Amino acid sequence: MSDPLTSTPQADGFHMPAEFEPHRGCWMLWPTRPDNWREQARPAQRAFAAVAHAIARFEPVSVGVAVDHYDEARRLLEPRIRVVRLESDDAWMRDVGPTCVVGSKGEVRGVDWHFNAWGGLDGGLYFPWDRDELVARRVLSLEGLARYRAPIVCEGGAIHSDGEGTLLVTEECLLNRNRNPSLGRRQIETLLQAYTGATQIIWLGRGVFNDETDGHVDNLACFVAPGEIALLWCDDRRDPQAAISRDAFERLSDARDARGRRLKIHKIPMPGPLEMTDIEAAGLVTRPGTKPRKGGERLAASYVNFYIANGGVVVPMLDRRLDAKVIVQLQRIFPNRRVVGVPAREILLGGGNIHCITQQIPDGRQRARQSTPR
Repeated sequence: MSDPLTSTPQADGFHMPAEFEPHRGCWMLWPTRPDNWREQARPAQRAFAAVAHAIARFEPVSVGVAVDHYDEARRLLEPRIRVVRLESDDAWMRDVGPTCVVGSKGEVRGVDWHFNAWGGLDGGLYFPWDRDELVARRVLSLEGLARYRAPIVCEGGAIHSDGEGTLLVTEECLLNRNRNPSLGRRQIETLLQAYTGATQIIWLGRGVFNDETDGHVDNLACFVAPGEIALLWCDDRRDPQAAISRDAFERLSDARDARGRRLKIHKIPMPGPLEMTDIEAAGLVTRPGTKPRKGGERLAASYVNFYIANGGVVVPMLDRRLDAKVIVQLQRIFPNRRVVGVPAREILLGGGNIHCITQQIPDGRQRARQSTPR
């Protein structure tokens, strides 16, 4: 693995593109931890495979798999999906994989953030996480991309870009003492701008209620187009999510993006509320150093946790009362993409969803061609 670049993306004229811009492919990891995925991760593996197959309809998919589980993954995944031997501590590629940036001529590079399992020894979800710390540089090496090593703890799910200079984040996550306790808001903003090329950062307050990532923004809100945001919404004022969503709506309504635009906000209904059942919790193995899961725990369920692919959107199906309605709503929001739903409760039980287990590699050259005046 090559040494990281000593400059920053901002200094080199690179920026983080939007997820709705062209991709050259998507990366995932294979779930195996019996303390996080019930029944020896078999149900989760089927769910991950379904997500990989759905995304592969639109763009190439690569799945990193530990050596001991390579054969089972190869058996469950379609032949068109690339399976790569890649060690990790768990399967959250959005957070441990690279955040890619692009240059004006289409060159792609990757940002390798420090990772501490969402809080380290102060509320983190497992220990150790040393293999996860190596995933981003390994993916970039396999993709043949140069690497920037950012000097802060950050996860891919904690930031969302419109590709035009605006970054969406939450205070709950990025200002949490268990990430970068020696840095204040202004210092974190400066570093985020340096490593994403953003010029405007919109701070939301809290993330989804009971989200164990300390409020990742990708579970609450995301850019669906320049100047447009999908926001998780809850009408029931007795539910703690209602106040969180209202606060986010007010902040977004008052905000302007990097180009000075007011934001159009699409309210996406919240599934449930959903809880882990006793039977689901009983299927987990208890291990020291890992957050225990119990029956009756509120799950941080969100339809906003979808993946935007080339020509498609892959959405978690979580609540039979709402699934079809949300598919129709998202199809209106994405009229030029095919919206595909995938049953995703097994992913949710592990603490995240479809966006959390995926990470796109942008196609910078196609993007550059599309943006070149004719």
